Amino acid sequence: MRRRSADFRRPGRRRLQDVVWWTSCSVLLLFFIYILTKGSTNIDSTYQFSRRTFRHDRVIEGFNVTDEMLSPESVTRQINDQISLAKAFVVIAKESNNHQFAWELTSQIRISQIFLSNAATRRTPLTVKESEYAIRDMALLLFQAQQLHYDSASTIMRLKGKIQALEEQMNSASEKSSKYGQIAAEEVPKSLYCLGVRLTSKWFTNLSLQKNLKDQRQVDMKLKDNDLYHFCVFSDNILATSVVINSTSINSKNPDKIVFHLVTDEINYAAMKAWFSLNDFRGVTVEVQRFEDFSWLNASYVPVLKQLQDSEIQNYYFKGNSDEGKTPIKFRNPKYLSMLNHLRFYIPEVFPELKKVVFLDDDVVVRKDLSDLFTIDLNGNVNGAVETCMETFHRYHKYLNYSHPLIRPHFDPDACGWAFGMNVFDLVQWRNRNVTGIYHYWQEKNADRTLWKLGTLPPGLLTFYGLTEPLDPSWHVLGFGYTNVDPQLIERGAVLHFNGNSKPWLKIGMEKYKPLWEKYVDYSHPILQQCNFH
Repeated sequence: MRRRSADFRRPGRRRLQDVVWWTSCSVLLLFFIYILTKGSTNIDSTYQFSRRTFRHDRVIEGFNVTDEMLSPESVTRQINDQISLAKAFVVIAKESNNHQFAWELTSQIRISQIFLSNAATRRTPLTVKESEYAIRDMALLLFQAQQLHYDSASTIMRLKGKIQALEEQMNSASEKSSKYGQIAAEEVPKSLYCLGVRLTSKWFTNLSLQKNLKDQRQVDMKLKDNDLYHFCVFSDNILATSVVINSTSINSKNPDKIVFHLVTDEINYAAMKAWFSLNDFRGVTVEVQRFEDFSWLNASYVPVLKQLQDSEIQNYYFKGNSDEGKTPIKFRNPKYLSMLNHLRFYIPEVFPELKKVVFLDDDVVVRKDLSDLFTIDLNGNVNGAVETCMETFHRYHKYLNYSHPLIRPHFDPDACGWAFGMNVFDLVQWRNRNVTGIYHYWQEKNADRTLWKLGTLPPGLLTFYGLTEPLDPSWHVLGFGYTNVDPQLIERGAVLHFNGNSKPWLKIGMEKYKPLWEKYVDYSHPILQQCNFH
């Protein structure tokens, strides 16, 4: 018999299947609702528990330790403590040259660390049984360390002694370094000594040089002409002074209008005269004098010369035994009493006919035309100088003793310092304000060296306080004798100053800056070749 199609079958079976299907769905829905209800109850109870233990969880998380480490019977913590103590003893053993014991401690530390690493890998705490030998062996080594007096009290005492010994070594090395550096900076290279000797000999044996000077009496008018550009240099270094004049003449637009006034000492006078008679600097007029010829330069007028007659001053600067060596050697350098250093405070007396001069140190190089310096308006001030203060560096309190009652109430400690080396001096205002008298006052007050320690800059800061006109920084760039200088400043700089110990004519000069100076030395000159200049 043929089976009926689905549309003509009896509906009883289909209703049965629908009932089964709906029943199954209802059971599943009720089961799901039951699960949700129970889960909510568990969440509430868990939330209540977490609130009670929240503070404890934060402590554990903050210290980043495990429950096993917090246990009073923790083997892991005990091994960690042993490792920390053993590492300290390793350092002490090495300091005591007990390298064998240090090696034994290091080996045992490695074994204990392996135990800890294995426990962390398997995620189960260490037991006393499995780590018994490691703990015991380490305990024996630590006990041995205590027998060797590696305990804390002995270690602290030994470390204190070690620190004290190292400080003494450091102070000794620093003092030696300072002394040797100062000696190197003050040395006269053999080549410079040779140059002076040969030029002096040539001056006294070659009468034609002296005759040439006598025939140049017409230059006397130039020495007093205030329409020309007058520069002054006080130095006993022939080659350095030559570089100053040569670089100025080469970079000048009108070298024939330049007059250089040189002042040196008796020893170098003949050599200076000979060198500047033998060489021409593009028409620059050069005058050479010696300060011993200045009749006004005597102890009754000049405080520095008066101080040189004092036995205490002589011991301080020339023997260094007045304070048992407590004062650094740089503060006892006799050059700070040299008249060539202090003549800068007597420029109106040295050049009584002049109205304006530019003072140059002998350790500078000129790279631009300097004629515009003579047209700068100093606004009634005496000294035109480049300021050197940046933030708190090179301000007055860095040079002067502000605990002294003469300094504290009269000078602003944050006043900006400036530099000697390239200065424009209005000699008319200088004479009107008696600036040299101000300098004498402060120099006499510092006879006991309580206002400042060394140099001519501190008395200069006091003397020209309120009398200094700031110049554009590009006129005078410093630092070529002790530090690195910004290349952009070098490019813009008119006068480059090799201040510091590393002078370019010394072996200790900074190599990267020497070419700036050597550019103006004619090493092909016969006398320089004879003296092995290169």
